[in-house]
Amino acid sequence: MSATDSGVPGGPTGAADRPVLFRNGLVLTMDDAHTVLPAGDVLVVGERIAEVGVGLTAPPGTLEIDATGGILMPGMIDTHRHMWQTAMRGYGADWTLTQYFVWYYLESGKLFRPEDVYAGNLLAAIEAIDAGVTTTVDWSHGLQTPQHADAAVDALEAVPGRFVLAYGNIQQGPWEWATSPDFRDFVERRLRGRGDLLGFQMAFDVTGDPTFPEKAAFEVARELGVPVTTHAGVWGATNDDGLRLMHEHGFMTPGTVYVHAATLTNDSYHRIAATGGSVSVSTESEQSAGQGYPPTWQLRHHQIPVSLSMDTSVWWSGDLFSAMRATLGADRSREHLEAHSRQETVTHCHLRAEQVVEWATRGGSRALGLDNVVGSLTAGRKADVVLIKNDRSPVMFPILNPYGHVAFQAQRGDVHSVVINGRLVKHEHQLVGIDLAKARREVERTIEHLVSTMGEEAWTKGMNPDVPETTVLDNPYTYTEWDAGSAQWKH
Repeated sequence: MSATDSGVPGGPTGAADRPVLFRNGLVLTMDDAHTVLPAGDVLVVGERIAEVGVGLTAPPGTLEIDATGGILMPGMIDTHRHMWQTAMRGYGADWTLTQYFVWYYLESGKLFRPEDVYAGNLLAAIEAIDAGVTTTVDWSHGLQTPQHADAAVDALEAVPGRFVLAYGNIQQGPWEWATSPDFRDFVERRLRGRGDLLGFQMAFDVTGDPTFPEKAAFEVARELGVPVTTHAGVWGATNDDGLRLMHEHGFMTPGTVYVHAATLTNDSYHRIAATGGSVSVSTESEQSAGQGYPPTWQLRHHQIPVSLSMDTSVWWSGDLFSAMRATLGADRSREHLEAHSRQETVTHCHLRAEQVVEWATRGGSRALGLDNVVGSLTAGRKADVVLIKNDRSPVMFPILNPYGHVAFQAQRGDVHSVVINGRLVKHEHQLVGIDLAKARREVERTIEHLVSTMGEEAWTKGMNPDVPETTVLDNPYTYTEWDAGSAQWKH
């Protein structure tokens, strides 16, 4: 039975209930040995990968997808994306990090209603699976009320992807929202027992205030058995003091994900390495916004595990092809510059395309504690599979270095088919069972709300901000006066 047996636009009838066999593709398994099959098959039965090999036998009723001329790889994993901001795609293209803080933390971000969080999450979730990102961490620091949190989860559950809700609230201290009855109630109502399709982290930053008020939130995370994800090493916002406090109080764990980690000293990198944590690198963000130079060159030196992320579509793309490409460029640029400063020449690249493809797949599964679930095309793992194939593109041939092709040549438009948890969610370049028109309507309502509330002039100016009227301190967190930049109290 072929992939052309379709009863609905964009996908085969009953594909969610039928075995799926990808046949004759170049298979990047991303298993421990990085096995590559030049003309391999991947068989999906139920929620899992049943077999990976050559010339596999199709069970009765199987949907066969011709992968000839394409690359089969595990679904990509984004470990840090502020999905609620996606309704404002591209709005902040010329922002600095300070302008981002002013808009979202201090001024207009407070205008987001629960339905606006829903709209952003819905569009972001759809965008992710369309680009072959099968697992996305929703770094959801816009959850001002339990209603906002419910809306965030409603959107994630409306899209057939794999998500992790990283619960946060930039308008309130983590020691306040994490210890509130409303938060506990939400966890019990919406997150308990959801399995690996909806994971849970707690998302908050540590300012370096020596009184360490964030300790209460870490204690809640420990009690709930939930990992923490935190923006660490962000210029003017978080620094070594926060990590030192975490370490001294025993809150740096193997499950902790440090986002950016771009302005840390060797002392902090040693602490991360020693405690088994990992770093989520958002290269496009770090290069453009100003968190610090993308730190992969340091992380490689300290042998700290890396995953990749896109941060927010208010600036950049929402796909990990861009992340891989930018990361290779930044790391190699730093290596060349360091060598030139010593009057030397780099003759061999230390960071290879194969490594960043691993960061985009296994790096994410390891960081999220899902490495026995997803991250590689291995029999028994959950079936999150991406086929990169575009017969209409002159860029799809020849495929000589498959890792290099994924990292430097492929684009989101080349994502032919996507399977998540055994369900075909994209086929022949079209989303399956996705109501894109609804997402468009939701986003339009959010934009209408923001424009009408702010006023046309303020809305337009926000895209091209002058020196902001709001007093800007190094500390962007409205819930504390501690200034991590100058390490003193503001009066």
